[in-house]
Amino acid sequence: MRKVAVITDSTCCLPTELVEKYDISLVPIYIVYKDKSYRDGVDISPGEVYQIMRKRKDLPTTSTLSAGDFLSAFRQASQKAESILCITLTSLQSKVFEAATVAKEQAKEVMPNTAIEVIDSRAVAGALGFVVLEAARAASQGAELPQVVDAARNIMGKEVCLLAMVDTLYYLARTGRIARAAAWAGSLLDMKPVLEHTPVVGETMPVARPRTKAKAVQIMLKIMAERVGNRTVHVIAHHADELEDGEKLKAEIGARFKCAELYLTEFTPAMGIHAGPGVLAISFYAD
Repeated sequence: MRKVAVITDSTCCLPTELVEKYDISLVPIYIVYKDKSYRDGVDISPGEVYQIMRKRKDLPTTSTLSAGDFLSAFRQASQKAESILCITLTSLQSKVFEAATVAKEQAKEVMPNTAIEVIDSRAVAGALGFVVLEAARAASQGAELPQVVDAARNIMGKEVCLLAMVDTLYYLARTGRIARAAAWAGSLLDMKPVLEHTPVVGETMPVARPRTKAKAVQIMLKIMAERVGNRTVHVIAHHADELEDGEKLKAEIGARFKCAELYLTEFTPAMGIHAGPGVLAISFYAD
C-alpha cells in the first residue's frame, strides 16, 4: 500500500510516460459529439477531437464530471493507498472541483478510513499538470498526505503559468467562453490572440492580439523570458493538432531557456473545444 494516491482530471496535459511512472490516476472529462459521450483520452483522442472540429460542422462540446465519477476513482485508489489527494483544474472555469468536493463528502460514508484532500489548483492544462506532477513525485518518495499537499501548493505558489496562442477566433466567438477575447472577433478576424492563465487570477485572460502565428509565438516566448529571467525552468509545450509547429516550439524553448525538464503534449480538448484546433501553448514555472 502506498501512503498517498494522486488523482486529477484529464485536462492536466501530462505526458503519458509521467502519468504511468508516478501512477497518477486520471478521471476523464466527457466529450459530447452527436449525442454520444466519449471519455477524453479513453474513447477519443485529442487529435480525433480536433479533426472533427476542423470541419466546423456538428461541433463537439464538453460535459463536466460528476461526483460519482470521482467517487469511483476514490474507491479504486483506496485499494492501493492509505490516503488520497485529488487536484482539479481551476474552479473559476469548471465545476470539476465542486464535483470532487461532493465526492469527498460522499466518501466519508463508504470509505471512512481513507483520508481524502481535494485541491483547487486554479490552473489549467500543463500548469495543472506540473502541480499534479510535483505532488505525485512527493508521493512516490513515501511522503505523508500533508507533505504531498504542501508539494502541490508549493508549485502553485511559484505562479505556474500557461500561455496560449489561439489560431482562430471562430470558436471563442461561437462559445463566448472567454468573453473579452471573443469580443475581438468583431474587428480583427485574422488575429492570433495570446491568452494567459496563472493561479493568482485563476481565469484565462487575453494579453495580446498579434496578427500572425510567428508573432504570437515570439510574444509568448518574450513573456516567458520576462517571468523566468535566468532561472532554470520546467516546461510543457502543447499543440492542438499541430505536431510540427509544436515540435518547433519545443525546440526553440530548449534553445532559449535553461530547462530542468521539457515536454511536448497535445493540448487538452476540454479547453481546445472552446479555443479551437491550431492552438500552441506553453506551461511553465521557474525554480
